Amino acid sequence: MAKLKLGPIADDKPVKVAVELPASLHRDLIAYAEILGRDAGQPPTDPVRLIVPMLERFIATDRGFAKARRGGAPRSAER
Repeated sequence: MAKLKLGPIADDKPVKVAVELPASLHRDLIAYAEILGRDAGQPPTDPVRLIVPMLERFIATDRGFAKARRGGAPRSAER
């Protein structure tokens, strides 16, 4: 089983999103969805459904963002 940063995707009410992605990123999303589905014993998830949990995970683990949100300066701005 692959150690992916995302777990199973919750089956929520879908929301339409319009976004333009580079072809290489779209291929990576398709591959990620296939691996995620295989590891969960399910069919591949629609790659579009990966975007929100990936962004949520990214934001939740971005220390600079968390610090800036709390009112401190992001690390890159500290000198």
